[in-house]
Amino acid sequence: MLNKILVVEDDQTLLSVLKYNLTKEGYTVVTATDGLQALEKARSEKPALIILDLMLPALDGLEVCRILRKEMNVPILMLTAKAEEVDRVVGLEIGADDYMTKPFSLRELLARVRAMLRRAEMDKNAAEQDNALAEQTIRAGELEIDLARHVVRNQGRVVDLTPKEFDLLAFLTRNHGQVFKREVLLEKVWGYDYAGDTRTVDVHIRWLREKVETDPDVPEHLMTIRGVGYKFMI
Repeated sequence: MLNKILVVEDDQTLLSVLKYNLTKEGYTVVTATDGLQALEKARSEKPALIILDLMLPALDGLEVCRILRKEMNVPILMLTAKAEEVDRVVGLEIGADDYMTKPFSLRELLARVRAMLRRAEMDKNAAEQDNALAEQTIRAGELEIDLARHVVRNQGRVVDLTPKEFDLLAFLTRNHGQVFKREVLLEKVWGYDYAGDTRTVDVHIRWLREKVETDPDVPEHLMTIRGVGYKFMI
């Protein structure tokens, strides 16, 4: 169900506020107040998107995210009261698609939700309608990017990528040679305009280089264009 959202939050006041506002926007909302409930609801309800608090009883949000990412490809928006960059980076590294630091604007949260669901729908339509593209394998030196199976090989060995890392690599390779600003990559890959911090792109590029480049410090494919953004070279 495309408009079903699972909200996982142990603060009852915030949970009620989120449920009220999301329901008002036309979404079907299911809730959980701890990590174990979150896993149960995600598996049984199969939501289109999960809003997941980092600090939860029973099982914390990072562990919930790690488990769910192995089981399903549902978009996950992580909420955290911690402002340290390491918490955000860890959340992204284990598979969260986006994060927001408390306190946050409800208007921005709703905008993020709409954008993430829109992106999920675009991905679903692309998978159903573009079989020709899905069968394509892109090769760049020792790299092979299999768009159909979401498999990347480097020197014949399978590279373990998160879903968002794969999406970013696939987009850049499809458009190899073109330079993209960070804001454009956020729109095309993450599916929304990012009003502030674009470090998400830099973090994912760094992780990709560590996984697909022979020497991450001297990349051959994922190139930085100083003052502009990034491009992929075959």
